[in-house]
Amino acid sequence: MDIEHDVSGRRFVTRCEAGLAVLEYDLRPDGTFDVYHTFVPPAARGRGMAGRLVQAAVDHARTSGYRILPSCSYVAAWLNTHPGQGDRP
Repeated sequence: MDIEHDVSGRRFVTRCEAGLAVLEYDLRPDGTFDVYHTFVPPAARGRGMAGRLVQAAVDHARTSGYRILPSCSYVAAWLNTHPGQGDRP
């Protein structure tokens, strides 16, 4: 599965047979990487796509020096099951 970082759209995307899976974020002036939305087409759910999108976003945030704010409930739950991956301002 290829994940693309659409910098101008502030999102990470991957294509699947059911459509487009997306993780959207916003960069706040205080250096916070606010991940506020994930979507996987219903027919493609349960295959780990959302988790891989979150991992790509977390990796990007870390290498870019951003703090992570999980406004999306899925992202918050993912971070809770992956200790050491996130932080909250």
